[in-house]
Amino acid sequence: MAEPARPLPQIVLTIQGLGQLLSGLVASGYRLTGPTVRDGAIVYDEIGGVADLPGGWTDEQAPGRYRLARRDDGALFGYVVGPQAWKQFLHPPAVKLFAATREGKSFTVSPPDREAPVRTAFVGVRACELAAIARQDKVLLGGAFSDATYRAHRDGIFILAVQCAEARGTCFCASMGTGPRAEAGFDLALTERVEGDVHELLVEIGSASGAEAIARVGSAERRDATRDDLDRAHAASRRAESQMGRHLDTAGLPELLAKSVESPRWEEIAKRCMSCANCTMVCPTCFCTTVEDTTDLTGDHAERWRRWDSCYTMDFSYIHGGSIRRTGASRYRQWLTHKLSSWWEQFGTSGCVGCGRCITWCPVGIDITAEATAIRESTIAITNG
Repeated sequence: MAEPARPLPQIVLTIQGLGQLLSGLVASGYRLTGPTVRDGAIVYDEIGGVADLPGGWTDEQAPGRYRLARRDDGALFGYVVGPQAWKQFLHPPAVKLFAATREGKSFTVSPPDREAPVRTAFVGVRACELAAIARQDKVLLGGAFSDATYRAHRDGIFILAVQCAEARGTCFCASMGTGPRAEAGFDLALTERVEGDVHELLVEIGSASGAEAIARVGSAERRDATRDDLDRAHAASRRAESQMGRHLDTAGLPELLAKSVESPRWEEIAKRCMSCANCTMVCPTCFCTTVEDTTDLTGDHAERWRRWDSCYTMDFSYIHGGSIRRTGASRYRQWLTHKLSSWWEQFGTSGCVGCGRCITWCPVGIDITAEATAIRESTIAITNG
């Protein structure tokens, strides 16, 4: 794995130093949002500091399976990714667009009462998740029209990333070029080292805001990184890459999938797919929404809401006369070909970052890497006749 072309300033923090770093962010007006253990999973929620991090916990992941387990050490970031993506804080699941109130024979439309988003520090963002945020930035901010709600939540975010030192059986970010090591897009990036009595964190400084945050840490809790520290950090990243449980051959894949409409594999997948939409809900890049109007029983008050939607729902492709994609096969085909093929035409990149969530959280364990490979093979066979 290549090291950054322009090495970033790097120091080493003690665990107490990490606590001071987080406290300093709070003192600067940031709300901390990071990983914590709740309801049998590691989720992202508001945290108060180091004590709320999932110290000593890890995750076991396989197709259709997620479990927490105790580690043999006190690592704070010794897990991979859980059921939630950071998009829930930037692209909220439900947004009130307006309200309408009846006044005699007329009505008044009023915008929603929205508090200004609180400045937030994301703690523990993985490389694949940084790539996902960058893709949502391109979709929701990069075109001719930007999403005002997304922009309001995105502006002012402080990102404290964590470099992966281990991977799970459903990870394949190395195939997508999105990890396991983050090289940019963060204010600070941590590489955790737990060896014997040593528990410390190598910190890469990626922005002026990150440098300011580090400067508030007491000198007794930080030191300059040595060549040995850097070598250990890069060795941890290489170890994580070697542990990837999945691989996806992306060479020519967008073009092959564009030709795969008649592949018999779609019907085979549909026999297992429940169209439950779990994969789109946990996906860190999916952004589709629908609009719902609600009214009270009196008819005096109505509201319009934007909510997350999925290409797996029957109504998603509804037009006058019915739904375009009425079968499970057509809906799965839409999701996979959009994610791995037509995203390139729309946004110049893949819609998949290799986090593996869709594999872990599929109730029947459908594997996007296996299905893309099978479709590649069947499409080549059909093409070659």
